[in-house]
Amino acid sequence: MEAAGGAAPAPAPARARPAQPQPQPPPQPQPQPKSRELFRSQRKESEGSVDCPNLEFEYGDADSHGSELAELYSYTEEPELSNNRRCFEEDFHTQVQDRRWLELDGAQQKAYIMHLLDGLEVVSRDKRLKVARAILYLAQGVFGDCDNEGDVLHWSRHNSFLLYQLGTFTAFLELLNMEIDNSQACSSALRKPAISLADSTELRVLLSVMYLMVENIRVEQEVDPPEWKTCRETFRMELSFPVHTEEPFALLLFTMVTKFCSGHAPHFPMKKVLLLLWKVLLFTLGGFEALQVMKVRKREELGLPPLPEDSIQVMRSMRAASPPTYSIELMEQQQQKRGHRSRRPLVKQDSLDIYNERDPFKNDEAGVDEEENDDVDSGIEGELDLMERDAIIATMPAQRLPIERVSFPKGLPWAPKVRQKDIEHFLEASRNKFIGFTLGQDTETLIGLPRPIHESVKTLKQHKYVSISDIQIKNEEELEKCPMSLGEEDVQETPCEVLYRAMLYNLPQYMIALLKILLAAAPTSKAKTDSINILADVLPEEMPITVLQSMKLGIDVNRHKEIIVKSISALLLLLLKHFKLNHIYQFEYVSQHLVFANCIPLILKFFNQNIMSYITAKNSISVLDYPHCTVYDLPELTAESLVPARGDNSWTLSSSLSTPSVSCFVLVRGLLAEGCPPDRLPATCPGPMGTSSDTLLSTPMAHANP
Repeated sequence: MEAAGGAAPAPAPARARPAQPQPQPPPQPQPQPKSRELFRSQRKESEGSVDCPNLEFEYGDADSHGSELAELYSYTEEPELSNNRRCFEEDFHTQVQDRRWLELDGAQQKAYIMHLLDGLEVVSRDKRLKVARAILYLAQGVFGDCDNEGDVLHWSRHNSFLLYQLGTFTAFLELLNMEIDNSQACSSALRKPAISLADSTELRVLLSVMYLMVENIRVEQEVDPPEWKTCRETFRMELSFPVHTEEPFALLLFTMVTKFCSGHAPHFPMKKVLLLLWKVLLFTLGGFEALQVMKVRKREELGLPPLPEDSIQVMRSMRAASPPTYSIELMEQQQQKRGHRSRRPLVKQDSLDIYNERDPFKNDEAGVDEEENDDVDSGIEGELDLMERDAIIATMPAQRLPIERVSFPKGLPWAPKVRQKDIEHFLEASRNKFIGFTLGQDTETLIGLPRPIHESVKTLKQHKYVSISDIQIKNEEELEKCPMSLGEEDVQETPCEVLYRAMLYNLPQYMIALLKILLAAAPTSKAKTDSINILADVLPEEMPITVLQSMKLGIDVNRHKEIIVKSISALLLLLLKHFKLNHIYQFEYVSQHLVFANCIPLILKFFNQNIMSYITAKNSISVLDYPHCTVYDLPELTAESLVPARGDNSWTLSSSLSTPSVSCFVLVRGLLAEGCPPDRLPATCPGPMGTSSDTLLSTPMAHANP
C-alpha cells in the first residue's frame, strides 16, 4: 500500500513504473470538487458502515401475526382499550354472575354474543357504541383475563371465529354502511378547523372489529380445528363474491378511500381503512405462494411447460445488493484512467457475488481506505499489472483471519428466459448482415449463416419461454379477427375477475385516490395547504403540552405514515400481480392509469433520502404496542427512553420496525412491474408525465378519467 500510494500523481495520464520504490514524502491533500465529495458522502451513507449492520429481511405476504395486529392501533388510542374493557365488564356482569369469559363453555359464550348482537339493533347511538365496544373487547382477546401475550392472541383468534359463526361481520357491515352515509358526521367534520380522534370514534370501532376478524381468520395455523378451516373458506367466498350486496366488500372500502380524498368525508380513519382493504385483498385473492400455485395450474391448463423456478424462493435466497457507483464518479474514473487497461470491474453487486467466485485480490476492509485516496491512486488492482499485483499482495500483512470459501455455481441465480421476438430480431439482424435479406418470422432456416450464429440460435431456443401473457394476447388477437366464428370468450369467474369487473367503472379514481394518500404520507413531501389530512385518526383532541407528550406524538405520527405507505404499496403490488395473471390487458390498464397519475416519480420520491436512516429509524415504542400494553404494567416513559442510544443497533432487527424496509422493497417491485410494454401503449398519452410529483393529480377527481 505504501508503494502504491506513496508517489504523488503525475499531471499527465502517463503510466510510471519505477524500478524500485523510493521513499517519497507524504502526498499533499489536494482539494477535490465539492460535487465529488458530496456524492462520495452520500454513497458512504447509503452503503452504511459498521454501525449499521445488514437487516434480516424476510420476504413474505405480511409481518408476524402480533405485529400486524399491533399496527392497527395508534398510541393515542391506548386509553380506549380500557374503555372497551369497562363497557364489556359492565354488561357481562349483569348477564353472568361471578364467572369470567374464559370459564364459560361454548354454548354460554354463543348465548352472550347473541345478546350483544341484539343490542346493536337499538335506536340509541350511544348504546350501540357501548355494545360495539364490548364486541371489540372480545375480538381483542379479553386481555383483562389473560396473563401473557400468547393468551391474548389465542383468545382473539378464538373469539373472532366465534363472532363470525354468529353473523357478527354481517351486522357490522350494515352499521358501517350507515356510518358511511351519515351526512351529519360528514358536515360536522367539514365545519371543524382541526379533526381529531373524537370525530371517527364509531368508524374506528367498527373497522377495528372487522379488521381483527379478517386478520385472525385469514392466518392459518396447524392446530386449527376442522370447523375453523371450513369457516375460513366460507368467509373467503363471502368476501370474494357479492352475496348480500351487489358488490364485493373491497369495493366498499375503495369507495371510502375516494370519498375521503375528494374532501367529502375528512374524518374517515384512513389507516384502518387501508389496512382492512389490504388484508381483504390478501385474503380473497391470495398471497405470493397462492399466486405461484395459480400460475403453475394455469400453465398446465394452457399446455405450457412448467416454470423453471419459483421467483419468490430465488429472491429469498439472494443477498442484499449494494448501491452502484454514482455516474459522476464513473465519468471521473474513465477520464483519468483513459488509455489504461483495467482488470477490475467498476461495479459488482453483492447479491450476485454469492453465485460467483469471489475476487481473490478483493480486500473488503481496504475498500474504505481506497475511497479516501485520489482516483489516480485508487488501489493496487487498477494501476498495476498482474505480476506487480501478485508481488505486492504477497508482502502485505494479513488484515484479518482467513474466511472459509464456499463454492457456488457460476451464473445468474435465476434461469434466463428468451422470447420468440428476441429470436426473430436476432435472426433478422444476422440475415441483414451476412445475407442481405430477411425471411420474416422464419426461425428454422439458417442457410447462409455462419456456424456461430447456428450455435447462438440453438442456445436461444433452449431458453425460450412462452408466458401466459403471450397466450392471452394471441387469443385476443384471434378473437378480434374472427369475432363471429369464435364466439364469445369463456371467462372464468374468479375472485380477481369479479373484483376487476366491479372496479372497472371507477378504477382511475381508485388509483388516483391511493396515490394521493401515498404522496401525503411520503417522508420527503412538504406540507401544503391543499394536501389531504391523513392524521385525523392519530391526533388527540388536546394537543401535547410537555416535551414527553410531543415526542410520543411525533413517533406516533411517523409510525402512522409508515403503516399507510406499507399498506398502499403492498396493496398496489398485490393488485398488479393478480391482474397480470388473470389477464395481461387488465394489468396494463391499471398500470397505464398509475403512469398517467405520475406514480413513477412518486415512487422515486421515496428514495430521494438517506435510505439507511429511513429503514433503521425507530418510530415505535415496544412497550406501547398491542398486546404488550394490555397485559403488562407500563413503565414510566421518559424523553431519554424514547431516543435510542448512540451506537445501539439492537432495535434495528425488531419485527415492528420492518415497515419502512417492507415499503421500500415493495415500492421498488411496483416500480419494476407497473410499466406498460411500449409496443402496446396508445399513440397519444394524455397523462401529465411532464409535471412533478408535488403537483400530483391537481385536477378534480371527476376529471381524472382521460
